[in-house]
Amino acid sequence: MSNEWLWIIFALVNFSLLLGMYRLFGKPGLFVWIGMSTVIANIQVVKTIELFGLTATLGNIIYGTAFLATDILNENYGKKDAKKAVWMGFASLILMTVIMQMALRFTPGEQDIAQPAMETLFGIVPSIAIGSLTAYIVSQYFDVWLYSKLKMVFKSDRTLWIRNNGSTMVSQLLDSAIFCGIAFYGVYPVDIWLEIFITTYFIKFIVAALDTPFLYVAKRFRKLES
Repeated sequence: MSNEWLWIIFALVNFSLLLGMYRLFGKPGLFVWIGMSTVIANIQVVKTIELFGLTATLGNIIYGTAFLATDILNENYGKKDAKKAVWMGFASLILMTVIMQMALRFTPGEQDIAQPAMETLFGIVPSIAIGSLTAYIVSQYFDVWLYSKLKMVFKSDRTLWIRNNGSTMVSQLLDSAIFCGIAFYGVYPVDIWLEIFITTYFIKFIVAALDTPFLYVAKRFRKLES
């Protein structure tokens, strides 16, 4: 199976699992998902793949589900819960970073086989760690703010796709600009940096477009709760 088909299936599985958590556990399930997805995304991002003729990181899909989860919270429960979820995801990311950095400081035993792999996954350089944390909190907060503004203009269920795609696609552009700017600007020539930025956002744009039907399903779940 090609990476492209596997990637599409992987995206559908991720979004479906998010909806499953929401259906089973309601609002707390979304909070749990956001914390989990931010941690997993920063592990998966270490792996690069060839996708649609471009080199991309693997973590873009599950990272995109965090934006979908905050949009569901914003749509179904309000901006306050969405902001709370953003901070829970941010805290999860910081805690993972601190705990795993400390874990790497332990001298491994003679028969240990895990240390090199753990260093690869969690031994991130400071610029990437700072870029990831900054991009997350700024773009997620912006997503919550923009979604709320769009909801005031496009209020009906028919225009749900406008507020979802509008907020997510713009905030993902902001996320890509901040992360690539902090993590990679000056590390690569400008033309290579620009290519990384464009391909990163292109993949995130596709993920944002794919999540729209799942937000409609989540909206229906909320109606069933009432």
